[in-house]
Amino acid sequence: MGNIKPLVIGDFIIEKPVIQGGMGVGISLHRLAGAVAEAGGLGIISTAQIGFREPDFRDHPLKANLRAIGTELRKARDTAPKGVIGFNIMVATKQYDQYVKAAVRAGADIIISGAGLPVSLPEYVAEVEAETGSTHTKIAPIVSTAKSASVILKLWDRRYHRIPDLVVIEGPLAGGHLGFSREQLSQYGADTEDVAHTYRREDYDKEVREIIKVVKSYEEKYGSRIPVVTAGGIYSREDVEHQLSLGADGVQVATRFVTTRECDAPECYKQAYIQARQQDIVITKSPVGMPGRAIVNPFLKEASAGRIPPERCFQCLEKCDPSVTPYCITTALVNAASGDLNHGLLFCGSNAFRAERIETVEEVMEELSGAG
Repeated sequence: MGNIKPLVIGDFIIEKPVIQGGMGVGISLHRLAGAVAEAGGLGIISTAQIGFREPDFRDHPLKANLRAIGTELRKARDTAPKGVIGFNIMVATKQYDQYVKAAVRAGADIIISGAGLPVSLPEYVAEVEAETGSTHTKIAPIVSTAKSASVILKLWDRRYHRIPDLVVIEGPLAGGHLGFSREQLSQYGADTEDVAHTYRREDYDKEVREIIKVVKSYEEKYGSRIPVVTAGGIYSREDVEHQLSLGADGVQVATRFVTTRECDAPECYKQAYIQARQQDIVITKSPVGMPGRAIVNPFLKEASAGRIPPERCFQCLEKCDPSVTPYCITTALVNAASGDLNHGLLFCGSNAFRAERIETVEEVMEELSGAG
């Protein structure tokens, strides 16, 4: 592994400091997360409509999703019985507290939470820990600016007298819903169809260093280490080394794992990444008003031309109003995860166009960690 050190999160030691990012709907489930954990990384299952394959999902989505949390974790553990496996849970999810509690009860090693500030995450985890007597599950907020890092760490300090077990810094080159406004993306040159040339990496590197300073101040206050990992646009060993040079303890990688044999996505979904050109990757506005990065396809063109009224509401996001939403994001993402790409939303990171072939998780992990 060369000079790359293991990522230590409390009593968990991740030999290869690579966290596989959570990708929903249905892209990072037990197959991918289990394979990454078995290969020495940290495998993450996305809870976003995680139960979409359950027979009662259309009529009882919450019930199906909460059940699937335990099912997916058990299957991932079958693949990696000694690995570290957790969940990505979006704060924007309706009934967010129930998802968190279900993950803790299922035995998640860690919960990584973004798409909003996870203000009450410690409270929900503590409630289940009080019931079970276990303090197993680690918690990690996702932040994108020094301001958001300062807000969440200050709130956790004041309300719960605790610090995160890990902090994830997600930059503007990430895929899916982004923690930046369109204006902020433009500020970093991350909203174009040629980010390889327009992205001002040095500017966001400064922000990463400022976030790490905020985290360090709470390390000093509590006398306890808070590891930091960075995410967004990390695709190669060179990218990993750059992030470590900024002071990160590890990286979170998502897009690179989509085109692996073990990824839960259907084959046509993976091929869409391989066939994508850089100009096919665009910033779009999701139904809940957040910028998102996706591959242009027939669905995205249809959605930009006019409203696609939802057939039903799956109770997925807090701020979604089905009477006015431009389209149902659950339907669009489930379609994509089911192989209906013409009617599906293909979220991706800025580097999706770099995919050239189907790899194995082991190959990706070896390259990123310097073992190969």
